[in-house]
Amino acid sequence: MQGLKDMEIGVLIWANPDPSAKIAQLNSFGVRCTQVGLRGDLDLSCVDAWNRALQSANLTATSVCASYNGEDYADIPTVKRTVGFIPPATRTEREARTIAACDFAHTIGAKSVTTHIGFVPEDTGDPDYVTVREMVRRVCDHAAKHGVNFSLETGQEAAPVLLAFIRDVGRSNLGINFDPANMILYGTGDPIEALGILGKHVQSVHCKDGNWPPKVPGALGKEQPLGSGAVGIERFLAKLREIGYTGPLTIEREGVEPVEWAKDVTVAIQLLEGLKARAAQA
Repeated sequence: MQGLKDMEIGVLIWANPDPSAKIAQLNSFGVRCTQVGLRGDLDLSCVDAWNRALQSANLTATSVCASYNGEDYADIPTVKRTVGFIPPATRTEREARTIAACDFAHTIGAKSVTTHIGFVPEDTGDPDYVTVREMVRRVCDHAAKHGVNFSLETGQEAAPVLLAFIRDVGRSNLGINFDPANMILYGTGDPIEALGILGKHVQSVHCKDGNWPPKVPGALGKEQPLGSGAVGIERFLAKLREIGYTGPLTIEREGVEPVEWAKDVTVAIQLLEGLKARAAQA
């Protein structure tokens, strides 16, 4: 695997059993790094095929993104019922899946696993809070055996709540995959301000955009192509530099058909390249 430049641009792709088509997509974008997504129904025995394909293409897997069977992001109440470590009926299965994702990451040379753990209660005495905290500790401890970090994706908690949870878990390899659009989509706070609060814990980022939720109880905002939502990507990059972040800029685009996805990713790469060039000349 090659060494990456500061703020190298990458693209999140969702793995399938045969990596050839996904690797070809990444090559067509001209990127050198990727975040590999693992859907809940993917047979992880494909890990060796992915490791060979990434090495053959000289692509660096910067992290692995874990999702789970049964998750539904239709609206905030549905997210609370179905996403991450919160639903009691799926905790055992999802903890095992997350640990398997850590093993997958180690095999392909990725340094972190990211996921949404769900809406963690703010009350530290809540039984769900305690159970999820202990789950995260166990995942972190397993990941640490491989030198892998565990990153919580932003969006479902305000920044101070997420910061308090990380401190309470108390594991040095626990951090944040900062997604600025998610802060907006969930209505949990200004992403630039949140980045300042969470800065030292940010291990990776998503470059994604979106609009604030409509004034309807429980509604989520809508994702937009990068540069056309409310995030303010130029401000986001400037804040990343301010906090000293030098890791990859991973483009994530969800909820669109493959042709539109490829078009939006191409535009996002051009936008980020332009902003980086402008900053270098300043």
